[in-house]
Amino acid sequence: MRRSLQAVPLVLCGLGLLHVSLVTDLYLRYVKEGMRPLLVATGAVLLLLGLASAVLDRGPGRGTHDGDGHGHSGTPKVAWLLLLPALSLLCYAPPALGAYTAARQPAKPVVHRDGFEPLPRTSPLPMTLSDFTSRVREDGGQAVKGRVVRMTGFVTPRDGDGWDLTRLVLNCCAADAQSVKVRVHGGSVPPADTWVTVTGTWHPGGTLGTASAPVALDARTVTEVPRPTNGYQDALPPGETAVR
Repeated sequence: MRRSLQAVPLVLCGLGLLHVSLVTDLYLRYVKEGMRPLLVATGAVLLLLGLASAVLDRGPGRGTHDGDGHGHSGTPKVAWLLLLPALSLLCYAPPALGAYTAARQPAKPVVHRDGFEPLPRTSPLPMTLSDFTSRVREDGGQAVKGRVVRMTGFVTPRDGDGWDLTRLVLNCCAADAQSVKVRVHGGSVPPADTWVTVTGTWHPGGTLGTASAPVALDARTVTEVPRPTNGYQDALPPGETAVR
C-alpha cells in the first residue's frame, strides 16, 4: 500500500478531531472543557503526519517491495477500521451520555462538608443538584425547608412515582462519568433526556439534615430548556452564583 493511501486514516482522524474541537463544541459530549487544547493539538499532529506521509510518497518505487519487485502493503487491513470513528466525527457524532447511562449507575456519593453558609433570600433560589443534595443530607440547620429552589438537569425516567432530575459529571472523559440525581414528584413526566429547569420545594420525608432525608423535590414548574454547553458539569447557568 502506498503511503498516500496509508495517510488517509491519519488525515481523516486529524480532521475529525479538529472538527469537533474547533469548528463545533461536540467535544463537550465526550470530555471536559479543559481537554480542548489537547484535542486540538492531537488533531493537528495527526493531520500533519498524514500529509507528510502523502508527500513522501511522490515518485515511483516508494512502496515496500519483495524479491520479485512487486509492491506490498506494510499496513494491516484492520488499520482501515480507523476510518469508521474518523468518518463518525466528521459526519455523525455519537450523542452525549444521558438517561440510559444515568439509570444504570448509582448516584454520586455526598461529599462531606463541615459547615454551611446562610442561604440568600432569593426566590426561587438557584442551586446545583450537588448543593441541594448536601443541604438535604447534611445541613442540620434545615435551611432548605420550605424554600423554593430552582435546578437544571435532564430527565431520567424511573419506575414508580416521580422521575430523576440528573446531571452527569466528568472527572476526565465520558468513561468516568458519575451521576447526580434529585427525584422529582408532581406534574407530568417529560421525555427521557429532555433538559429542563425545575422549581419546587423539598419533598418531606425522614429527618431533614440527615441521611434519612430523601433527595427529592415537589415540583411547581417544569420548563424545557436547551442543553447547556457545560452539560457535563453540575453547574448553574452563566451569570448565576451557586450557594454553599
